[in-house]
Amino acid sequence: MDVRLTSEQRQLRDAAAKLASDLGPGSVADLDDTTRLARLEKAVDSTGWRALRSDGASGVEVALVAEEFGRGLVDVPFLGPVLADDLRGQPDGDTGHWTVAVDAGPRFGGRRAIDARGADHALVVTDDAILAGEVGDPLAGADLTRVDAALTDSLQSIGELSPEQAAQWHALALVATTADLLGAARGAQTLAVEYAKIREQYGHSIGSYQAVGHLLAESQALIEGSISVLRHAAWAVDELPAAEAVQAARIAKLYCARSARTICETSIQVHGGIGNTWECLAHVHLRRVLTSTELFPVRLEEIDLGLS
Repeated sequence: MDVRLTSEQRQLRDAAAKLASDLGPGSVADLDDTTRLARLEKAVDSTGWRALRSDGASGVEVALVAEEFGRGLVDVPFLGPVLADDLRGQPDGDTGHWTVAVDAGPRFGGRRAIDARGADHALVVTDDAILAGEVGDPLAGADLTRVDAALTDSLQSIGELSPEQAAQWHALALVATTADLLGAARGAQTLAVEYAKIREQYGHSIGSYQAVGHLLAESQALIEGSISVLRHAAWAVDELPAAEAVQAARIAKLYCARSARTICETSIQVHGGIGNTWECLAHVHLRRVLTSTELFPVRLEEIDLGLS
């Protein structure tokens, strides 16, 4: 495995990072800015990144975009459409907006279409089939940057998957949500570092004190570990047998989910009292992390490598 990114992959990452920085929400109030949302939607749509897989992109390239969108809290659909694209491609003449649905259990209303803002159809993956249904009303959720929606009762079969294809898609879904976790954690870390530079106590910035500096250093170490484990899992999607790719993705998801939650909670702690207020953007990162953790969740019992 060559962990170095190609020049094209670096350009893709940089373009996604610039878009997220320029048009992603810079404050909690920006989440309600319809003008910004319209500009962001137009920009994401024009890139064609929601059709990365049908355009021949690798799992690494999907992960690069998902990570930067998580970092910038991009609040228009990407994750759901790109996973739907991997399943069905872009049929000629299709003008619909597709996403995927997951089984959230009876407590959360059964199947939910994820990342469903503007979507009219959702795909459901069963053991060996792809089902399609219409997207219904929006559902309440913790994530302030993405919208879930109900599915209509009627689902129709539109295709079949071999066990190998289903496993590879599952690996991609795990990798994409893991990349979103890492990105959201990186965004929370940046918030904390920038705040520690400007917030002063006793005549010095709080970042100059060891207690705060050590917290931020530990978060950065978790980010570096997350980058390594995610990069391997993203590479494995297309380069290893599907079962091995799923195992690599499960390990990455578990590691990055725990790390991301710790990093977000540390960011809130570094912000002090303001970190517990609605106006501080840190809780939006934490909400996104908690939601992405529960998308295609992984249990410790599924990992046999002694993680604890």
